[in-house]
Amino acid sequence: MSDVKVNTVLGPISPSEMGVTLPHEHIVFGFPGWEGDQTIAPFDREGILVQALELMEELKALGLRTFVDATPNDGGRMPEFLKEVSEKSGVNIICSTGYYYEEEGMPAYWKFRSSLGDVKDEICELFHKEITVGIRDTGIKAGAIKVGTGKGEITDYERMMFEAAARVQQDTGVPIITHTQEGTMGPEQAELLVTAGADPERIQIGHMSDNTDIRYHLETLKHGVSISFDRMGLQVLAGCPMDIERYAVLIGLIGIGYAEKIMISHDTIVQWLGRPMNIPKEALPLIADWHPTHLFKKIIPALKQGGVTDEQVQTILQDNPRRLFGGG
Repeated sequence: MSDVKVNTVLGPISPSEMGVTLPHEHIVFGFPGWEGDQTIAPFDREGILVQALELMEELKALGLRTFVDATPNDGGRMPEFLKEVSEKSGVNIICSTGYYYEEEGMPAYWKFRSSLGDVKDEICELFHKEITVGIRDTGIKAGAIKVGTGKGEITDYERMMFEAAARVQQDTGVPIITHTQEGTMGPEQAELLVTAGADPERIQIGHMSDNTDIRYHLETLKHGVSISFDRMGLQVLAGCPMDIERYAVLIGLIGIGYAEKIMISHDTIVQWLGRPMNIPKEALPLIADWHPTHLFKKIIPALKQGGVTDEQVQTILQDNPRRLFGGG
């Protein structure tokens, strides 16, 4: 596996260079349509750059080496901006290719094209080129494929994206990272991707922290995939449970032997694109820990208090992301 390389926004690295990794975060993210509101809320490149660099310095001091930006093509993805953040911070940043789930994504373009004929080959062509040649004319290659499904179902549009992701994963070896909505469809996503030919060792089913039924996790894990508790710190909003409930499931899964299949992150966003989000004041205390440093400051201590060993913590923070990206 020594010849395997991981695409970062600054070029390929060895999986062994990834070190401590946050496997599902965002520097910028915007729901489709934010572009049309820039008269009122323009993109503040310099201001957001300062915020991003301050965060990266804080994370570096805590031991972080790699930051996976899971922003899909229709979520305001900005590879050139990610490159600047990486250059100035020294943190490895991995950019994604792919599309968000139908309800909150940008399905009109591909759905219209698909009304005229099968477009799966076109989607595969896009994902493949962004991984092997680069995104647009930037030369920046995507290092992961991001796809998602909505609450309680996988639509035909989403299935098309998943099947394309599986095919391109077979050709390129890059991992697939997913979005699940409100603790649903994890097992179904895993089954769909594996059935479509994706390597389960290169699949990370996301937002599993939004479901506190351990049977849901075991049903997902039986397909050989990895799972990610990657909305830690985000509580009550967006259908999320409390962290204390998540710890019980997380520690339980580690205790019964699944440490090598688990990753942890937060799904945070350094800056929303468009106008600021008006979060109700009463909800602010519930998301006070929704920050990428939460892993180091509170989650790891909570896991250790629950009996998780230093070796298991290293497995989750370093070894599992390395294996996901092909590091054996």
